[in-house]
Amino acid sequence: MSAEGVRGLEWLDWARQLAAVAQNGLHYATDQFDVVRYSQVREIASAMLAKGGAGRIGDVLAVLEREQGYTTPKVDVRGVAFHDDRVLLVRELTDGRWTLPGGWADPTEVPSAAVEREIAEEAGYRARAIRLLACWDRTRQEGAQPYPFRVYKLFFDCRILGSTQRDESETDAVGWFPVHDPPPLSLGRVTPGQLTHLYALHRDPLSPAAFH
Repeated sequence: MSAEGVRGLEWLDWARQLAAVAQNGLHYATDQFDVVRYSQVREIASAMLAKGGAGRIGDVLAVLEREQGYTTPKVDVRGVAFHDDRVLLVRELTDGRWTLPGGWADPTEVPSAAVEREIAEEAGYRARAIRLLACWDRTRQEGAQPYPFRVYKLFFDCRILGSTQRDESETDAVGWFPVHDPPPLSLGRVTPGQLTHLYALHRDPLSPAAFH
């Protein structure tokens, strides 16, 4: 990555830190003047994130305003299922590109149950999560568009058990593709390099989980 790219990532991370300071301050603030000041900090953070490509200022601010409580990273779970040298992918309705089935972890679920549910809903397969392959930070993901929060991405090696009814509200196609020659990927969700790394981890059952 170029020096300019590194500086851009640092700048966006400072904006996220400001957003976290604002949210934590609003969570604990009891004085109305503090509420106003922290709200202003959040607006500044929203403008910075929007300038960095996270979306329009109003949209970013709306995302930040929905958050409550002490700031913590988001958790994204992804199901990784292989058949020989092919990987299971779904096509996202939002951008028309392909990704591993998955999404935000539900706070009422353990991570393995969350990823099994996502595979059922998006790919139409019953699956069992058998081990954690990787825990990666989205901010280090090459090609991902900026996001207002840090996101921890959990990739689970999954075994397909059978078919089930697919929910077509988020994905419109399912397929098995060569790991080293995937279709156009939704880079905010998964990258070609990640697929290659996950495949290597899958092929070595004794390898430890990768992490940032």
